[in-house]
Amino acid sequence: MSNIPTRKAICILSGGMDSTLASYIAKNDGYEIIAVHFNYGQRTEKRELQAFRNICEDLKISEKYEIDIPFFTQIGASALTDASIDIPVDGVEEGVPVTYVPFRNGIFLSITAAIAEKEKAEAMYIGVVQEDSSGYPDCTDEFISDITKAINQGTKESTNIEIKTPLVHLTKSQIVTKALELNVPLKHTWSCYKEEDEACGVCDSCRLRLNGFKLANTTDPIPYKA
Repeated sequence: MSNIPTRKAICILSGGMDSTLASYIAKNDGYEIIAVHFNYGQRTEKRELQAFRNICEDLKISEKYEIDIPFFTQIGASALTDASIDIPVDGVEEGVPVTYVPFRNGIFLSITAAIAEKEKAEAMYIGVVQEDSSGYPDCTDEFISDITKAINQGTKESTNIEIKTPLVHLTKSQIVTKALELNVPLKHTWSCYKEEDEACGVCDSCRLRLNGFKLANTTDPIPYKA
């Protein structure tokens, strides 16, 4: 028996392509993974939860948290959590889109930090993408750096958590290529903002994903509406 203590990492796993690749990278980095998933009233909540459970099975993750945070629908202000706001389907535009959920990653990371402290984990992985994302302000290096400091200031002295963002400077095509290298089961991932049976193919998330597969010269294995 080895006496080397197990290094634990908490992976924020939405079930999308980016967070799934980040979780596979965490496993590759030698961590025991504890997965956390958030049900926050998003339109594709059920489909994302199914993807999360499938990927946990693929990664043989035994310890996982499924956290319900229903207050995002009370806040609204995002097309993902407010049914009265339409999901944009005309292409990715400049600026912060209506699919931005106010401070979502900040809230996710804060809750995940509480889990990390409890589990004595030394790292948290999040699949944020800065350069090829939809212009979300909570996906930048600067934000991650600042919230890391805040988390470590607001937890026990013995707690020292590093937030790892292995995809932050990758393009979607690089993410697809890396996922194929690591044998990530992309057929189990879900990225569509609108639909739960067949991906719509026209929301910002579908467009970015499909373009990534196209530039990587490979075919997306999930079903799309004709």
